[in-house]
Amino acid sequence: MKAIQIVGYKKTGKTSLALGLTAALKVRGHAVAAAKFTHNPSLDKVDSDTGRLGAFCGAVAAFTPSESAVFWTKPRSFHEVLPLLDAEVLVVEGGKEMACMPRILTLRDPAEAEELGAGLAVATFGPVTAPGLLALREVEDVADLVLAGGFLLPNLNCGTCGEASCAAMAARIVAGDAVLGDCKATGGALRITINGIPLAAKPFVEDIISASLKAMLAQLKGYAPGRIELTLDA
Repeated sequence: MKAIQIVGYKKTGKTSLALGLTAALKVRGHAVAAAKFTHNPSLDKVDSDTGRLGAFCGAVAAFTPSESAVFWTKPRSFHEVLPLLDAEVLVVEGGKEMACMPRILTLRDPAEAEELGAGLAVATFGPVTAPGLLALREVEDVADLVLAGGFLLPNLNCGTCGEASCAAMAARIVAGDAVLGDCKATGGALRITINGIPLAAKPFVEDIISASLKAMLAQLKGYAPGRIELTLDA
């Protein structure tokens, strides 16, 4: 999955860029999903039907003739929800605390770039630029950048790539000192996807799953060492 994160303070054009970027990517024929981080304490109005049901339920599903949604009444991590976002390209607005993908910065002042960039910034968008970063003004240019260099790390912080965290590995990829395949949780011999989204696994977990599958399949007639492909509709 290609992914980009739009980071900036309030009133800097984050939402406008996210809207324009998702529209531009859709026009190009890509399946696009979006994720928005907000500091509001609730995603739904307190007096709504889903809000009242949420007082008694761990999760509430809502359906209309054209839309559907699920409201969880407890926090869920970004990567837990990710398999539900069926898309080729993901546009994330906000969430600067999450450091596992490249960033586009929308700035009020050039000095904000150091705090918001965290070594992951690949460009700025809008009238305010920052030294050392590509300055973009057109949404189509942002779309080109996302398709060429967007990525998403699993945020496992397993350390098997040699870095202390996924944030450190992401910064190396942005700097051109590493590639996505250097992530051992996504570039191993075992590849599992859920709805097209890769499911990351630490090498230790990968070894357990691989050994278990091979041991079970070895009991079946016709088994032979080689590339194994298994498809499961859960």
